[in-house]
Amino acid sequence: MHHCPYCGTNVRDNESYCIKCGKKLPEDIYQRLTDTKTFNKNWYFPISIMALILLTCVFFYLFLQAQTSQAKELYNKGEKNAMEGQYQEASESLKSALEHNQSFSQADIALSFVETAKNAESDIERSSKLLDQQKFQEALSLINEAESSLANFNGDAVTPLINKLTEKRNTIKLEELKYELEQDPGISELKTLLWEGDAIQSDKAEELTAAIRTRIIEHAFSQASEQLNDKQFSDALLVVEDGLKYAPESEKLQSLKTTIEKEKTAFETAQRKRIEQAISSAEEERKLNENDAIELVSVDVESDEQGKVVVKGNVKSVATIPINSILIEYELLTNEEAFLSNKVYVYPDTLYPDETGEFEFTHFDINQNNQIDIKVDRIKWYTDQ
Repeated sequence: MHHCPYCGTNVRDNESYCIKCGKKLPEDIYQRLTDTKTFNKNWYFPISIMALILLTCVFFYLFLQAQTSQAKELYNKGEKNAMEGQYQEASESLKSALEHNQSFSQADIALSFVETAKNAESDIERSSKLLDQQKFQEALSLINEAESSLANFNGDAVTPLINKLTEKRNTIKLEELKYELEQDPGISELKTLLWEGDAIQSDKAEELTAAIRTRIIEHAFSQASEQLNDKQFSDALLVVEDGLKYAPESEKLQSLKTTIEKEKTAFETAQRKRIEQAISSAEEERKLNENDAIELVSVDVESDEQGKVVVKGNVKSVATIPINSILIEYELLTNEEAFLSNKVYVYPDTLYPDETGEFEFTHFDINQNNQIDIKVDRIKWYTDQ
């Protein structure tokens, strides 16, 4: 099949002109064998637009790739600065990273942390000033607020800041404990301070708590010793045992506890003996007051002016309590034979311990013609008990 070499239209062998484009066909029949279609110029514009769009997309893609790469570099730099605590430099790098890539979520989160970290650093500085003014609770409040603001963040950059805040809190608490110790606290305050000191994990805190324990030991030892001297053994033991709760390895308190227990045992033993002796003495005293309360000092038989027989005597109270109504029973004898029995009361009626009394009786019906002797048979008395 032959073709027009200009427009590619099919032509016959005997045709001299193309029926479509009107051009004269070559006489050489072989030149009509090639199908040489002419390109339609109307396609130039859309092809050019498509090529421009494609080129623009390529350039935009390459631009975005460059921006993303640069944003990552800035993010990495900002992250490094944040880990080193250089928060201002980190903030600038992260802001630049977001300018290069606004959808960079990691950079946005990191920037939020950096801004929070800058505020935390500011709180640390303010707490230092408050610490110098001995405003311990206000300083601690700032540190707690700063730590709370970091609760939603984690990672390698957060850990150093958290450690810094913890160290600052411990410093404030230690300074507060030192201040409280300087105020000469009592035993109950010392116990609270010891509890607070134990909660601080540091070598300085251990030294401080050791000093607090020493004070507790001295307080407990002093108080327990006073109670021991007053024979208040149970109270003394309670004080020592309470002190040992806070200083269980104190040899001083352990030794005092042993001493108190021994003293308590010795005192109770001695007290038991004293009670037994008191009971025995009371029994002896009772027997004395009932059976041997009166001592006969003297008794005589005399004659009065009329020659009547007069019996006189003295007695002494050896009792431990007052006695009264003392009655003397006696017999009169001649040649060792009793011929008369009689009773006479002592005056005064009541005799107190170590007092003496007298008795006297005149026998008007007896004349002393012969030698008359007297024998006291019995002495009776009453007690008020």
